[in-house]
Amino acid sequence: MGPDRALCQTAHPSMLPPTVTVTQKGAKRARAGHPWIFRADVARAPDGLVSGAEVRLADARGNFIGRGFWAVKSPIALRVLSRQDSALDEELLAARLRSAYERRRAMFPGGDAFRLVHGEADLLPGYFADLYDGVAAVQHLAEWAEARREQLARLLVELTGARAVVARDDGSARDFEQLPRRAEPLFGNEFRARYHEGDVALEVDLLVDHKTGGYLDQAENHLRAGELARGEALDAFCYHGGFALQLARKAKQVLAIDQDATAVQRTRENAARNALGNVVTRAQNAIEALRAFDAEGRKFDTIVLDPPAFAKRKEGVEGALRAYREINYRALRNLKPGGLLVTCSCSGRVTNELFGEVVAWASQEAKRPLQLLERRGASRDHPPLIGVPETEYLKAWFLLAP
Repeated sequence: MGPDRALCQTAHPSMLPPTVTVTQKGAKRARAGHPWIFRADVARAPDGLVSGAEVRLADARGNFIGRGFWAVKSPIALRVLSRQDSALDEELLAARLRSAYERRRAMFPGGDAFRLVHGEADLLPGYFADLYDGVAAVQHLAEWAEARREQLARLLVELTGARAVVARDDGSARDFEQLPRRAEPLFGNEFRARYHEGDVALEVDLLVDHKTGGYLDQAENHLRAGELARGEALDAFCYHGGFALQLARKAKQVLAIDQDATAVQRTRENAARNALGNVVTRAQNAIEALRAFDAEGRKFDTIVLDPPAFAKRKEGVEGALRAYREINYRALRNLKPGGLLVTCSCSGRVTNELFGEVVAWASQEAKRPLQLLERRGASRDHPPLIGVPETEYLKAWFLLAP
């Protein structure tokens, strides 16, 4: 039985999909609105369910809970999409996509880049879609979405008129789902796009660049940092220059560093594209650079720390905290009196509380008091879902060192 069979399980209204019985813990979780049911919370499932099959959820007494999609390999056995007893068919998927798209269009009238679908928050758990000036990058981080990847791409094209759709299924999140890593076109052949953050133009290659091309979750933080920047500025993990180029609009000079030489070259190209001649780029390990600046006594008026996720799994948290302490301590030692520090973490396992402890430790060790100007998260097109703490991952703290 293949994926096509799973797509047709609710074709006839008189036929109900198979029922999966969940434990009391699983039922409580689902009724609280969390869309994940772990395999340990499945009490009973029919034999022969295929990857991505639509199922009904029920508790031990047979009471209906919701409808979702079954996973054969993932530790998350079920993704719940609806608490209504109605089909999870193409009509529902199209309606969810349309609702998400219309919300983004209302948020960003005239905007040419935004996250169109933010997985759980848009009631499509495990499916993500970013739109860059008519070119879409998508991720399928659940078996149900993997089984429907061509269908979802077609619906996306029909909704947005996208010229191309690229599947960026090459991240580590696919390992958790036991899905193969791959990056490939699903539609069209135009994979480079230009988009804007404020007045700054950026270019992205959706087939080869990191994640889904750009870091759209930081877009509004890029703009805010640019408003507050001044003097000599450092962007220590610059990627394509999202922060650096905004800093350059107010700062005297910006040093943009990243250990990825390809990313540094893109920053250089983006700076030239925007006629920002005060951006200096360097391919270098950021932690080593921060240590070197400390040793030589070099100081900056503005420093931005936006490192990659140091902890993607629970077992990596302690190592991540050590790395966050190191870079924040070094940054404070390299910051002039009255300077601005923008420090970020995209590690979901590092909670706001843990991140606050890191910043407090760095402040104490560096003997630099800190004022918290703003505690920000991801841009509005990456909304967290209440009751699902896993969706609130990004932290961006704006701090002043008097």
